[in-house]
Amino acid sequence: MCYDRYVAICLPLSYSVIMSGRFCILLLAFSWMAGFLYSIILTLQVVRLPFCGDNEIDNFVCEIPNLLKLACALPLVNQIGIFALPVSVALMTFLVIIMSYVHIIRVILKIPSMEGRRKVFSTCFAHLVVVGMFYGTGAATHFKPSNISLGHEKLASLFYTVFAPMLNPIIYSLRNEEVKKASRKEMHRRQRAQ
Repeated sequence: MCYDRYVAICLPLSYSVIMSGRFCILLLAFSWMAGFLYSIILTLQVVRLPFCGDNEIDNFVCEIPNLLKLACALPLVNQIGIFALPVSVALMTFLVIIMSYVHIIRVILKIPSMEGRRKVFSTCFAHLVVVGMFYGTGAATHFKPSNISLGHEKLASLFYTVFAPMLNPIIYSLRNEEVKKASRKEMHRRQRAQ
């Protein structure tokens, strides 16, 4: 999403060439493959851990930190291995998003009219809210000391696993003119029917 916004704002004349259907499919395939490999690597690391005693996770989602709480022994080498991959992936993707938006903000600041700036920024604002919600709730849940309980871990995990991914397509479809026209048409039809 951030790359799409970057190309649309920073390279608008090249948008249709860069964001071709083939390139979008390649981005999608890369995302799916990276997610698949990431999941396989973490699963293989957790499967090797010894589990004993209580086998119930106190959360809606079966995530790595919740599974680690159930492990009998977690040697330092395993801790480093299990946390290094998620932290590096999260940091890498966060840096890509930040770099994209730094370039976007530079372009926005060069726009002479305030109305033009507002319009361009409004195309990015929704994505920034979703990114902030995803990274904010994820960081608050996973990057806190283990002896501190926020009491809202379940709700936070729902935000970054369910709500943030669900909001992205909704937000971007609402930005699409065809979807807006169809929504207005349906609302007018329902008003006339009443």
